[in-house]
Amino acid sequence: MVEVKKKDNESSESLIRRFNRRVQQSGILLRTKKGQHFEPPMNERKSKEKAIRKTKISDKKEYLRKIGKLDEIMAKSKGKGRIRSLAKLLNVKMK
Repeated sequence: MVEVKKKDNESSESLIRRFNRRVQQSGILLRTKKGQHFEPPMNERKSKEKAIRKTKISDKKEYLRKIGKLDEIMAKSKGKGRIRSLAKLLNVKMK
């Protein structure tokens, strides 16, 4: 914890500046920013399922691109509709 006491004849601006400098040097902000978006590690089964799902999707996309259907779908739809139609075509559940 960072603690700063006001010195004699010290302005409040310089006190705040000194406090900010101490906080920066202590590394408190870096630790809180790192922990802000923490995601617990996936278990092995889930990570394998995710990898399998990704490879299936990429294989289907590649197949559709080769036969020429992927470009048609992408041209017809825009934004989120594009993603939904692509997911529907690839038989993927959207979250």
